[in-house]
Amino acid sequence: MLAASKENMKTVLLAVVVLFSLAGCNNQSGPTPEQIRANTAKATSEAVRDTKAVAKGVADGIKQQTSKDKRVDINRASADDLKTLPGVDDMRAQSIIDGRPYDNPGQLVSKAVISEVEYDRIAGQIKVR
Repeated sequence: MLAASKENMKTVLLAVVVLFSLAGCNNQSGPTPEQIRANTAKATSEAVRDTKAVAKGVADGIKQQTSKDKRVDINRASADDLKTLPGVDDMRAQSIIDGRPYDNPGQLVSKAVISEVEYDRIAGQIKVR
């Protein structure tokens, strides 16, 4: 009887080990459909947020680039703005204003408002819009 009891004990023990093994296998299944949907929604939300951030960065960069154009528009600038140009005093600023409108900055020279030397000094700092 003792031998039968040991045999039964081994069988029960083996059955318990098998059951625990099977239970462990079941816990390793993949994510549920609900978890997949939640993860997808989260990833989509993050992608939208990141895309908006990139778009804002591009827009800010364009604005910054545009605002960096500090050239003086010789058709629209006030006398004070024109006087910020090298070598342009009150009289020269008034001459530029009197010669308006200009189709291009080079007309300052062709209309004899300033000399070629003066133009070369300010050429990179002026524009016509």
